[in-house]
Amino acid sequence: MSNYKADINTTVTRDVTEFEKETHNIYESVVIMAKRANQISNEIKEELNGKLSEFNTTADTLDEIFENREQIEISKYYERLPKPTLIAAQEFLEDKIYHRNPAKEAK
Repeated sequence: MSNYKADINTTVTRDVTEFEKETHNIYESVVIMAKRANQISNEIKEELNGKLSEFNTTADTLDEIFENREQIEISKYYERLPKPTLIAAQEFLEDKIYHRNPAKEAK
């Protein structure tokens, strides 16, 4: 289904200094992670909407709404995925996010 897996631990205390090692600025690191989290969120949303669009019909009967277990399973799978901010933070710490600051490059 998705490229993202539910193996990211959500209850980890993170060391803030780890986030600022690469950029030397915690705020810049937060902005990078926030932008990546938005990208991840959009990817997941598009993927989910694509899968759920298969179930769209023009005239839903009451029986079809209650009996569509596959649609419910797909929704539950996406609900169990880690939040995009957690994925982005993990990617940032593992140096999987390409980023640059044009203001710093101009100096």
